[in-house]
Amino acid sequence: MKNMMNLSDIYTKNSDFYRSEEIFQQYVNQYQQYMRSLSTKQLSRECISGLNRLQRQSLRSSSQLNIHVRVGDVCYIDFGQVYINEAGYQHFGLILSMVNHKAFVLPMTSNSTTYQYANDPSRIEHGKTHLYQLGWIEGLNKQSVAFLNDCRFINTARIIAVKGHIDADGEYFREIVERVKESIFP
Repeated sequence: MKNMMNLSDIYTKNSDFYRSEEIFQQYVNQYQQYMRSLSTKQLSRECISGLNRLQRQSLRSSSQLNIHVRVGDVCYIDFGQVYINEAGYQHFGLILSMVNHKAFVLPMTSNSTTYQYANDPSRIEHGKTHLYQLGWIEGLNKQSVAFLNDCRFINTARIIAVKGHIDADGEYFREIVERVKESIFP
Protein backbone atom coordinates (compact mmCIF):
# COMPACT_ATOMS: atom_id res chain seq x y z
CA MET A 1 0.00 0.00 0.00
CA LYS A 2 1.49 3.26 -1.06
CA ASN A 3 2.06 6.12 1.37
CA MET A 4 1.76 3.70 4.25
CA MET A 5 3.12 5.02 7.51
CA ASN A 6 5.78 2.90 9.17
CA LEU A 7 3.74 1.68 12.13
CA SER A 8 6.86 0.99 14.21
CA ASP A 9 7.42 4.77 14.25
CA ILE A 10 4.20 5.13 16.24
CA TYR A 11 5.69 3.13 19.08
CA THR A 12 9.08 4.88 19.12
CA LYS A 13 8.24 8.56 18.66
CA ASN A 14 6.34 11.00 20.81
CA SER A 15 2.77 11.30 19.65
CA ASP A 16 1.23 14.70 19.45
CA PHE A 17 -2.01 15.88 17.89
CA TYR A 18 -0.51 16.15 14.40
CA ARG A 19 0.83 12.61 14.59
CA SER A 20 -2.52 11.37 15.92
CA GLU A 21 -4.37 13.08 13.10
CA GLU A 22 -1.96 11.56 10.57
CA ILE A 23 -2.48 8.09 12.05
CA PHE A 24 -6.25 8.60 12.08
CA GLN A 25 -6.34 9.65 8.42
CA GLN A 26 -4.16 6.72 7.38
CA TYR A 27 -6.40 4.31 9.28
CA VAL A 28 -9.61 5.71 7.78
CA ASN A 29 -8.20 5.64 4.24
CA GLN A 30 -6.83 2.10 4.50
CA TYR A 31 -9.97 0.83 6.20
CA GLN A 32 -12.16 2.27 3.43
CA GLN A 33 -10.02 0.55 0.81
CA TYR A 34 -10.16 -2.69 2.76
CA MET A 35 -13.96 -2.56 3.19
CA ARG A 36 -14.48 -1.90 -0.51
CA SER A 37 -12.37 -4.96 -1.38
CA LEU A 38 -14.53 -7.39 0.62
CA SER A 39 -17.19 -9.72 -0.70
CA THR A 40 -20.76 -8.99 0.39
CA LYS A 41 -20.61 -11.76 3.02
CA GLN A 42 -17.26 -10.58 4.41
CA LEU A 43 -18.44 -6.97 4.45
CA SER A 44 -21.55 -7.92 6.39
CA ARG A 45 -19.55 -9.85 9.02
CA GLU A 46 -17.06 -7.00 9.39
CA CYS A 47 -19.83 -4.41 9.78
CA ILE A 48 -21.80 -6.49 12.27
CA SER A 49 -18.69 -6.98 14.41
CA GLY A 50 -17.85 -3.28 14.18
CA LEU A 51 -21.35 -2.22 15.19
CA ASN A 52 -21.44 -4.74 18.04
CA ARG A 53 -18.14 -3.38 19.32
CA LEU A 54 -19.38 0.22 19.18
CA GLN A 55 -22.57 -0.69 21.04
CA ARG A 56 -21.11 -3.13 23.59
CA GLN A 57 -17.49 -2.18 24.29
CA SER A 58 -18.25 -0.23 27.46
CA LEU A 59 -20.40 -2.95 29.04
CA ARG A 60 -18.92 -4.96 31.90
CA SER A 61 -20.84 -8.12 31.08
CA SER A 62 -23.74 -9.70 29.22
CA SER A 63 -25.98 -9.27 32.26
CA GLN A 64 -26.27 -5.58 31.32
CA LEU A 65 -27.97 -6.85 28.14
CA ASN A 66 -30.20 -9.17 30.20
CA ILE A 67 -28.24 -12.19 28.91
CA HIS A 68 -27.32 -14.44 31.81
CA VAL A 69 -24.71 -17.09 31.10
CA ARG A 70 -23.18 -20.00 32.96
CA VAL A 71 -20.52 -22.62 32.44
CA GLY A 72 -21.72 -25.15 29.86
CA ASP A 73 -23.78 -22.68 27.84
CA VAL A 74 -23.44 -22.75 24.07
CA CYS A 75 -23.68 -19.15 22.95
CA TYR A 76 -23.74 -17.18 19.73
CA ILE A 77 -20.78 -14.83 20.14
CA ASP A 78 -19.21 -11.98 18.23
CA PHE A 79 -15.48 -12.75 18.49
CA GLY A 80 -14.65 -9.60 16.50
CA GLN A 81 -12.09 -8.86 13.83
CA VAL A 82 -9.44 -11.48 13.17
CA TYR A 83 -6.03 -12.25 11.84
CA ILE A 84 -5.65 -15.29 9.58
CA ASN A 85 -6.15 -18.68 11.32
CA GLU A 86 -8.16 -17.20 14.20
CA ALA A 87 -11.80 -17.78 15.08
CA GLY A 88 -13.57 -14.49 14.63
CA TYR A 89 -16.70 -12.60 13.77
CA GLN A 90 -19.94 -14.37 14.67
CA HIS A 91 -19.63 -18.00 15.77
CA PHE A 92 -20.93 -20.29 18.43
CA GLY A 93 -18.83 -20.98 21.48
CA LEU A 94 -19.00 -23.17 24.57
CA ILE A 95 -18.38 -21.50 27.93
CA LEU A 96 -15.78 -23.57 29.78
CA SER A 97 -15.14 -21.24 32.72
CA MET A 98 -16.21 -17.88 34.17
CA VAL A 99 -13.75 -15.53 35.89
CA ASN A 100 -14.53 -11.93 36.92
CA HIS A 101 -17.23 -11.22 34.30
CA LYS A 102 -15.18 -12.89 31.59
CA ALA A 103 -15.86 -16.25 29.98
CA PHE A 104 -13.25 -18.74 28.80
CA VAL A 105 -14.85 -19.95 25.58
CA LEU A 106 -14.23 -22.72 23.08
CA PRO A 107 -15.11 -21.40 19.59
CA MET A 108 -17.22 -23.67 17.38
CA THR A 109 -18.48 -23.93 13.82
CA SER A 110 -21.06 -26.00 11.97
CA ASN A 111 -19.11 -25.90 8.70
CA SER A 112 -19.54 -29.41 7.21
CA THR A 113 -16.08 -29.51 5.60
CA THR A 114 -14.40 -28.54 8.86
CA TYR A 115 -16.52 -31.14 10.64
CA GLN A 116 -15.28 -33.92 8.33
CA TYR A 117 -11.63 -33.12 9.10
CA ALA A 118 -12.10 -33.06 12.87
CA ASN A 119 -11.40 -35.67 15.50
CA ASP A 120 -14.48 -37.26 16.98
CA PRO A 121 -14.77 -39.00 20.37
CA SER A 122 -14.87 -42.48 18.79
CA ARG A 123 -11.72 -42.06 16.70
CA ILE A 124 -9.34 -39.73 18.53
CA GLU A 125 -6.33 -40.88 16.50
CA HIS A 126 -7.80 -39.66 13.18
CA GLY A 127 -8.45 -36.18 11.88
CA LYS A 128 -6.90 -32.82 12.68
CA THR A 129 -6.01 -32.63 16.35
CA HIS A 130 -6.91 -28.95 16.74
CA LEU A 131 -10.50 -29.74 15.67
CA TYR A 132 -12.91 -31.80 17.76
CA GLN A 133 -16.32 -33.09 16.67
CA LEU A 134 -18.95 -32.19 19.21
CA GLY A 135 -21.82 -33.72 17.24
CA TRP A 136 -25.39 -32.62 17.84
CA ILE A 137 -25.96 -30.20 20.69
CA GLU A 138 -29.49 -29.53 21.83
CA GLY A 139 -30.59 -26.07 20.70
CA LEU A 140 -28.42 -26.02 17.56
CA ASN A 141 -29.57 -27.00 14.06
CA LYS A 142 -26.36 -28.64 12.83
CA GLN A 143 -23.54 -30.80 14.11
CA SER A 144 -20.72 -28.72 15.56
CA VAL A 145 -16.97 -28.88 15.67
CA ALA A 146 -14.73 -27.09 18.19
CA PHE A 147 -11.52 -25.19 17.50
CA LEU A 148 -9.46 -26.49 20.42
CA ASN A 149 -6.57 -24.13 19.69
CA ASP A 150 -8.72 -20.98 19.69
CA CYS A 151 -9.97 -20.92 23.29
CA ARG A 152 -9.81 -17.53 24.91
CA PHE A 153 -11.28 -15.27 27.55
CA ILE A 154 -13.88 -12.78 26.34
CA ASN A 155 -15.95 -10.09 27.94
CA THR A 156 -19.40 -11.71 28.13
CA ALA A 157 -20.84 -8.57 26.49
CA ARG A 158 -19.66 -10.23 23.23
CA ILE A 159 -22.38 -12.86 23.73
CA ILE A 160 -25.38 -12.28 21.45
CA ALA A 161 -27.58 -15.15 22.70
CA VAL A 162 -27.54 -18.42 24.63
CA LYS A 163 -28.60 -21.21 22.26
CA GLY A 164 -27.89 -24.47 24.09
CA HIS A 165 -26.29 -26.06 27.12
CA ILE A 166 -24.00 -28.97 27.96
CA ASP A 167 -24.18 -30.16 31.57
CA ALA A 168 -20.99 -28.82 33.19
CA ASP A 169 -21.08 -31.67 35.73
CA GLY A 170 -21.44 -34.35 33.05
CA GLU A 171 -18.88 -36.69 31.55
CA TYR A 172 -19.22 -35.17 28.06
CA PHE A 173 -18.27 -31.69 29.34
CA ARG A 174 -15.32 -33.11 31.30
CA GLU A 175 -14.16 -34.89 28.12
CA ILE A 176 -14.28 -31.62 26.17
CA VAL A 177 -12.30 -29.80 28.88
CA GLU A 178 -9.72 -32.61 28.87
CA ARG A 179 -9.30 -32.29 25.09
CA VAL A 180 -8.79 -28.53 25.47
CA LYS A 181 -6.12 -29.13 28.11
CA GLU A 182 -4.39 -31.67 25.85
CA SER A 183 -4.43 -29.14 23.02
CA ILE A 184 -3.00 -26.33 25.16
CA PHE A 185 -0.47 -28.46 27.05
CA PRO A 186 0.51 -31.37 24.76
